[in-house]
Amino acid sequence: MDFSFGAEDEELRGRARAWLTAHLTGQYAQAAGLGGPGSEHEGVGARRAWERELGRGGWIGQGWDAPPGAYGQQRLSPTGQVVWAEEYAASRAPGRVGHIGENLLAPTLIAYGSREQQDRFLPGIARGEELWCQGYSEPGAGSDLAGVRTAAVRDTGDGMFRVTGQKTWTSLARDADWCFVLARTEPGSRRHRGLSFLLVPMDQPGRIEVRPIRQMTGTSEFNEVFFDGAVAAEAVGGEGNGWTVAMGLLALERGVSTLVQQIGFAAELERVLAAYAAAAQGGPGGGDPGGGDPVLRDRLVRQWAELRTMRWNALRTLATATATASGVGGDGAGSDPGGAPSVAKLLWGGWHRRLGELAVAVRGAAAVAGPAAWAPDLPYGPGLDEDQRLFLFTRADTIYGGSDEIQRNIIAERVLGLPREAR
Repeated sequence: MDFSFGAEDEELRGRARAWLTAHLTGQYAQAAGLGGPGSEHEGVGARRAWERELGRGGWIGQGWDAPPGAYGQQRLSPTGQVVWAEEYAASRAPGRVGHIGENLLAPTLIAYGSREQQDRFLPGIARGEELWCQGYSEPGAGSDLAGVRTAAVRDTGDGMFRVTGQKTWTSLARDADWCFVLARTEPGSRRHRGLSFLLVPMDQPGRIEVRPIRQMTGTSEFNEVFFDGAVAAEAVGGEGNGWTVAMGLLALERGVSTLVQQIGFAAELERVLAAYAAAAQGGPGGGDPGGGDPVLRDRLVRQWAELRTMRWNALRTLATATATASGVGGDGAGSDPGGAPSVAKLLWGGWHRRLGELAVAVRGAAAVAGPAAWAPDLPYGPGLDEDQRLFLFTRADTIYGGSDEIQRNIIAERVLGLPREAR
């Protein structure tokens, strides 16, 4: 396959670079590099304003399968989206707060929603004005979403759904305007039957409560969300078809976004490599001027090679996305395009966790020394530096978004046709 960028892509690169340079000023320049996984609490106000700035520039919704400009967005090719992501990362623009709406909900509405739902919600996402969170996991139903217990019943008076239950690990719930919620709308139903994909406004005092979950990094980017008769008027894909829609969303989740994620991974790897090089030259943490610890060097080389391999795999998957898109969620029980999303999750989850381990291994004892390190009583985070936070946060990479065990089951059962695990 030809993974190179064409003349049109390079023209876009210049245009994107110029736009970012012109607009990353003032409060946006001060928020440079803030936000992202493990740091969602940083600069939220400036990042929300930045989201609207991106919307005015037409940079939200570039990959939506909708007519160009239908919702104010530019339409870019897959390689064009990668170019934009590369330039965005290189500019150290603020971490996105609208990615759940743009990359998860919007493609799902385009694939499964009604025209009325699309016209109601896509413009607000494209303008960067409405933020979303995801209501999937529950205390007793994490990777196994078919076990959700959150229930929703129709009110015979107004026809609205009333949602009652608890969701957990809900990113950005404190800042979101809306939440898409997988709920059981058929009493007595089991597993993937009787579920609906509901759209719930978060501004419902007394009916929705958000409680931050403090992580061992000291931050609280995840939340518990309690619904007590919360109103939901919209069921995407029709009542009772929530499993099809939910699984379709998970398959749509890992397209260009996987490549965007890898750009951030590359920057983190470069930082670890720079620390290793400094140690090898006798810098902080000691080291061997002749080249450093050979075991660590071998692990770093392997980490670099694996990241390149993940990139080629993501590009290959992206190139075949059009051919497989029509099969997403087609059997109503969670089919996916050849298991590619599960393969991608297994690859990057383990890779990123090993990178966190390498970040502290390269620094040795210095990684856990110092007056601020690991102090749990600071007001917002225990004073961790980048490497320490990377190590702690990446412990969850092989769990959230579907644990490694669940991903291997999906590949074994749905791709390789092996017998299902006994329940």
